[in-house]
Amino acid sequence: MESIDKSAASLDSQIAARLRALRAERNWSLDELARRSEVSRATLSRLENAEVSPTAAVLGRLCAAYGMAMSRLMRMVEEDFAPVVARQSQWLWRDPANGFERRSVSPPNAALAGEVIECSLGPGTRISYPEPSKPGLEHHLVMLEGQLVFTIAGTVHQVTAGDCLRYVLHGATEFATPAETGARYILFMV
Repeated sequence: MESIDKSAASLDSQIAARLRALRAERNWSLDELARRSEVSRATLSRLENAEVSPTAAVLGRLCAAYGMAMSRLMRMVEEDFAPVVARQSQWLWRDPANGFERRSVSPPNAALAGEVIECSLGPGTRISYPEPSKPGLEHHLVMLEGQLVFTIAGTVHQVTAGDCLRYVLHGATEFATPAETGARYILFMV
């Protein structure tokens, strides 16, 4: 993948600052947030101090505790709106735990309803979310390459290159790739 303007350390610092601010806005202690998110107090402290990079699963739990979509959190981290988002300027976030890559192709904005992200999972990767960060969002997942087994609220869908899976986000979800192939897909969220 090509390099981007913003370093991973800078993005981690911006996410950390936003997470601290969200907790402060609600006047929650680390213990209260740990209880609400089921993320350990120690992990929360390390995240808020940018000592570790957040994983997709942890960000999902935090966003659920705050009642917001992960894309909204990322929008809060992002400062500028531009009608054209050049590829080299698109935010690319990598999950340090499993290599999941999430590129914000068309970041959300207060003036626009939708968002487009490009995702990449390596072979044999599994990411589970016990609940959606924001239930009721409309998603359109378009497979570009590979194969993905996607489970939403107990229903299993197998999608391959060229397929489109449309759904409204409710319940637990799991993204899984077979051991022999990864997946690259575009996710449209409204």
